[in-house]
Amino acid sequence: MKHCFLLSAFAFFFLFFTYSVQGQSRQDTLAITQVALDYIESQHNVKPEQFERAAHPRMVKRTFWTNKQTGKEYLRETFTDAMILLAETYNLDGKQFPENPKKEVIILDIFDRTASVKLIADDWIDYMHIVKLNGTWQLVNVLWQFNDSSSH
Repeated sequence: MKHCFLLSAFAFFFLFFTYSVQGQSRQDTLAITQVALDYIESQHNVKPEQFERAAHPRMVKRTFWTNKQTGKEYLRETFTDAMILLAETYNLDGKQFPENPKKEVIILDIFDRTASVKLIADDWIDYMHIVKLNGTWQLVNVLWQFNDSSSH
């Protein structure tokens, strides 16, 4: 009986592990990580083409924001075109980020052609959805916040 239980448990974990990694290759992991790095490094390096490489043309970036006059919170959205402009201009003086900026990429989940990623940067975190379209991983959604949410 004990042997049967151990065999069943082993089979369950083997099947679960095999199923959970199905569709994910080392190449996918590297490509997903590169999308997240291109997103943030495009701002560090003032390289809009790096952002364009990473993002789908219909990417949306969101955060919560507070209207300072009314105190009401709302959802603030930014789109691909604005992010390209940000990458072109935000760090022109080279002073917007520390000399060695933090950029920790954590892949939370990959299933087939979709991935959820957490990027930990210096002053904020980004949660990303990345999709594989026509063989290329692209950023489609970003939800971010400052580490100090009162900064919003």
